[in-house]
Amino acid sequence: MKKLLAILLAMSLSLSLSGCQSVTHDKPVVSVAQLVSHPSLNLIRDNFKKEMKRLGYVDGKNIELNYADASGQVANLNSIVNQFEDKQSDVIVAIATPTAQMAARVSKDIPVVFSAVSDPIGAQLVSNLKHPGGNITGTSDEVQIDQILELAKTLTPNMKTVGFLYNASETNSVANLKKAKTYCANHGLTLIEGTGKDITELETSASVLCQKVDVLLSPNDNTVASAMPSLSKTATDAGIPYYVGADSMVKDGGLATVGIDYAQLGKETADMVDQILKGKKAGDIPVKVYKKNLFIYVNKKTLKALNITLPDSVAQNKKLQIVG
Repeated sequence: MKKLLAILLAMSLSLSLSGCQSVTHDKPVVSVAQLVSHPSLNLIRDNFKKEMKRLGYVDGKNIELNYADASGQVANLNSIVNQFEDKQSDVIVAIATPTAQMAARVSKDIPVVFSAVSDPIGAQLVSNLKHPGGNITGTSDEVQIDQILELAKTLTPNMKTVGFLYNASETNSVANLKKAKTYCANHGLTLIEGTGKDITELETSASVLCQKVDVLLSPNDNTVASAMPSLSKTATDAGIPYYVGADSMVKDGGLATVGIDYAQLGKETADMVDQILKGKKAGDIPVKVYKKNLFIYVNKKTLKALNITLPDSVAQNKKLQIVG
């Protein structure tokens, strides 16, 4: 009986210990999360996939790629990150600021590469762009508010009042609001804010602003981007030029922007993941910020609807991209 008890005890201890051991993978696991499905973020995700394939990673063969969409609900991000953690992901890719902030919670144990974070320092993801430290890095779609408003002055030289439409709960948008306020104060412009946490509230704010301002301006706000077809129609119907923070927002009806090609963010994000999988520490990879050689995006249909003619300085610019 003593021998039997000893054997059973040994078996129990063995099973207990095996249950505590970490799961081993025969291939690296990379998990990708995004806050919401809209063209800019989808472009990042799709080009991330393409670049990973170009780098030699084949899903199911030499890598496991997981994708999750929070459907615009920040509350869903916690569950997604928990699932990625349970899968013992080797790298987590977090697209958009709220996703990155949630993923940073597990970055002590899992490297995190964020993408499309306008203000990584303001979002408290890193304290230094060149030397992130910790276990996190990524790409930034920092909105060049000054350049966008300079374009607005060129296309709509008589503007005096700017309506800033955004979701006040998005850190990236709050950071861009501060930039817009500074620019307007320095250039004798009046700025009026309009906020909304969902499409309905944003539509109401847009309608009110269009009665008070000469132009509308929105940064690359995730909530606004999801509502762009409706918001751009509201602005255009009211005869108000709508300047935005991303090329996809121009494609959805905004008048114009100065910005990056979001496909490049996806490629750069994949390159960073590749470096990490090959042994480099995430915190040793500088955050990539695009500030120079940006494109000018103009929506042709919106331009015509507002009866605006591009001045030669814009029409002849080699970085001009006409969409719509």
